[in-house]
Amino acid sequence: MKLESVELRHVRLPLVAPFRTSLGTVTEREVLLVRAIGAAAEGWGECVAFMEPFYSYEYVDGAHGVIKDHLLPRLFARGEITAQEVGPALGGVRGHPMAKGAVEMAILDAELRAEGTSFGAFLGAVRSEVDCGVSVGIHETVADLLRTVGGFLDDGYRRIKLKIEPGSDIEPVRAVRERFGDILFQVDANAAYTRADAAHLARLDDFDLLLIEQPLPEEDVLGHAEVAKVVRTPICLDESITSAQGAADAIALGACRIVNVKAGRVGGYLEAKRVHDVCAAAGVPVWCGGMLETGLGRAANVALAALPNFTLPGDTSASNRFYAEDICEPFVLDDGRLSVPTDPGLGVTPIADALERFTTSVETCRP
Repeated sequence: MKLESVELRHVRLPLVAPFRTSLGTVTEREVLLVRAIGAAAEGWGECVAFMEPFYSYEYVDGAHGVIKDHLLPRLFARGEITAQEVGPALGGVRGHPMAKGAVEMAILDAELRAEGTSFGAFLGAVRSEVDCGVSVGIHETVADLLRTVGGFLDDGYRRIKLKIEPGSDIEPVRAVRERFGDILFQVDANAAYTRADAAHLARLDDFDLLLIEQPLPEEDVLGHAEVAKVVRTPICLDESITSAQGAADAIALGACRIVNVKAGRVGGYLEAKRVHDVCAAAGVPVWCGGMLETGLGRAANVALAALPNFTLPGDTSASNRFYAEDICEPFVLDDGRLSVPTDPGLGVTPIADALERFTTSVETCRP
């Protein structure tokens, strides 16, 4: 497509309840949306960076600046661009995968809308609906945690993921397992532990968990391999996996037996598919992580999660898990599953009134 202009729009959505992890507590979600406008079509991208650089070094305002000052000039200079060409065209800018992924997503959405092809069909989806899990934040009391988990199970979610940190791990996990029995259950540490905690993490083996996600800092891939020798529960990597090559290396080192795929973390949905393919070739199952996306990012994630090697329920929860009102028509859970959109592109479009009400700023960039 020939990029005529790109709109950078900030929206702010309140969460239905505070969401606490070992990294901090989020009460509202500020999202940078990228709207790529061409002569034949337009498309939407969503940058999954948070307001503060706690999950990664990227953050909303920083991503805005990088896209405006460094990414778009490179794309505008090419005249016409395809989604497949975005990655190579932006190779001169080091890092910033979330910013790059948002731009690629918008251009890919526009391309697919013009062609009449859905995200799922383009990526290679093999399912029309995907099993959904839900991520449960750290709670102040076990009683509150059990009420929350019980509510999600009543809603039909097929897997529970519990955030943990030192001092809030063994007992909450024990309580959930004892109360709810044989449910699909996993935990996520968000890099809150060190190699010295391997024996402590091994205590989680008693609870028949699907996996322990990202126990150590993202750069410590070797440390994860060492922990995996002590802990029987499969280690799953999240923050450590930033590319298909990184996934291949981590698997070869024995650092993980499962991989969490987040498109924004690896630079976009094209690289996310490559991560999927590398893991499939190695016999390593994957699942789709979540970053509190709006309906735009959720639509893309559901399509991604329909690929064949996504064999574990992801964090592709319904819209009302985080938002009382979304900027798109809500994704609604049906028997623990979400349907994969089949309309062209993402298959969803922002609702004009909701988009305007939640918008805090808009900047339009042109060649």
